[in-house]
Amino acid sequence: MLKKNLTSDEKIMAALSYFWILFLLPLLLKKNNPFCQHHAKQGLVLFIFSLVISVLGGIPILGWLIIMPLGWIAVVLLALMGIVNALQGKLWLMPFLGKYTNKIHL
Repeated sequence: MLKKNLTSDEKIMAALSYFWILFLLPLLLKKNNPFCQHHAKQGLVLFIFSLVISVLGGIPILGWLIIMPLGWIAVVLLALMGIVNALQGKLWLMPFLGKYTNKIHL
């Protein structure tokens, strides 16, 4: 869904949400902006997912050869898709992880 009348500041702030810990910036600075909050919550979910991948990637053999490489490819792809959609002004829901975004109430 495309949001209308978004400023470039809002789009950039939403895009920052997908750069690991930087999801905190829009989460804290744009509390009254639903567009930025949506992307910040998705950034939070992606951040948690990346931490899980890092922990599971420490499992010998399975983690090193399968979980870590595939997990980080997924994280990077989801982050890139999120950045592109945020910069285009779209309210985008991440595949697989996006459903957890709606469960976050801050």
